[in-house]
Amino acid sequence: MVKLVLMHKADSIYEDEPDRVYDFPRSYLKAVEDAVGDWVVYYEPVKAGPRGYFAAAKIERVIPKPGADGRYLALIAPGSFLPFDREVPRLVQGRPLELLLTAPDGTPARGGATQLAVRRLPDAEFERIVGLGLPVNLETIEAGRYDPTSKDAADAAAPFERPVIERLTRRPYRDVAFRRKVRETYGYRCAVSGLRLRNGGGRPEVQAAHIRPVDQLGSDSVRNGLALSGTLHWMFDRGLITVAEDNRSVLVSENKVPGDVVERLIGPERSLFLPQDQRDWPHPENLKWHRENVFGQSAPDGDAPW
Repeated sequence: MVKLVLMHKADSIYEDEPDRVYDFPRSYLKAVEDAVGDWVVYYEPVKAGPRGYFAAAKIERVIPKPGADGRYLALIAPGSFLPFDREVPRLVQGRPLELLLTAPDGTPARGGATQLAVRRLPDAEFERIVGLGLPVNLETIEAGRYDPTSKDAADAAAPFERPVIERLTRRPYRDVAFRRKVRETYGYRCAVSGLRLRNGGGRPEVQAAHIRPVDQLGSDSVRNGLALSGTLHWMFDRGLITVAEDNRSVLVSENKVPGDVVERLIGPERSLFLPQDQRDWPHPENLKWHRENVFGQSAPDGDAPW
């Protein structure tokens, strides 16, 4: 097995969905097949945007792309995709993070390997890139973000130096990374109510909801997330609200939610408040899954929060 860097451009002719599938030509088939079962890092080229290295995932298997001769699909292992908490720049102190992209004098190389959409990545370089994007003390950072004197922050004051792969696979760490990324992407504003509330200590009231749960083959991509207030998160998870086929309008299970509750919690236009960058909007397939598998499927359990 071997680790890779996969170049991704949002407007590419290749139909990539970083948390699901990577579309590539035959010229990279051997390299991608060698990486099956191992991890990759996604990279945005200079002409496509400012992100640099922005996520990691694991390749599960490779198949020919149906109806496209000479094209292949690398299928991403469910639940493995994780966006970086902080995007990693292409250069650190003027030097590339990949030896393959470095000239003999340490400056960025030109041409050659810099044009490759798929690049082999040594383990040490993979660990450095992921370590910069997903700090080992991310849970500590989050625990003390709004209240440095809190018990959680004190308990996490000396984080265990977990290996990079353990960070990528450990559920509590991934939950913190997902929560931070989704809330930040939505500007700490509830996507349904439009409210941006903070408690007395400055802690955002908004939560991060998976549209399709991880245990139902959902991912930790921002496109599988919504920033929601606590009550609306509860309603969304229980199928009392969802998003219509236009991927914008909020639908309410009218026979299960009192009208006065709808008026108080949901904006009058019943339309999602979405991130500025359209690349971060909920993926239509995730919203479709929620409509078909969660919305209106059951009565809410226990006492409703209203």
